[in-house]
Amino acid sequence: MKKPIIAKTSLDQEIEELAAGTGQNTLAMWAADCAERVLPYFEQNFPDDRRPRDAIEATREWVRTGVFRMSDVRKTALAAHAAAREAHEYDPARSAARAAGHAIATAHVPRHALGAALYAATAVRDAADPSDAGSATDREREWQYRHLRELRETGNSP
Repeated sequence: MKKPIIAKTSLDQEIEELAAGTGQNTLAMWAADCAERVLPYFEQNFPDDRRPRDAIEATREWVRTGVFRMSDVRKTALAAHAAAREAHEYDPARSAARAAGHAIATAHVPRHALGAALYAATAVRDAADPSDAGSATDREREWQYRHLRELRETGNSP
């Protein structure tokens, strides 16, 4: 049986519901944190390609400053997704780059944060030993859920 393109877990609906009641800046910070956790999967294979890292940094900069230029957001997101396409058969690297692309896109559309988290979980799944892939994915989604709750409760985003 072929694995699904995107990792699925029992927490998906709860995370979506929690995100629905969360402000855009908090979602962007969460998306950047999710993407940054899996960025090593990309950078280990493509150490000279900064596009996903630049997307995460741009997300954090947007949260800090509130400066939004659609052309910059679009350019940075598309660059991260281009890096993902160029990763070809390196599934964890590809998903990590996609997570970064969705993180910056959260500045434009808040629901992109969910994409960042799902791609991050997918990167974890694809990097794990196949016998532990389901558990690794569940642990990642549990961390994502807890982290989003913490960010909401502590107000750790502007």
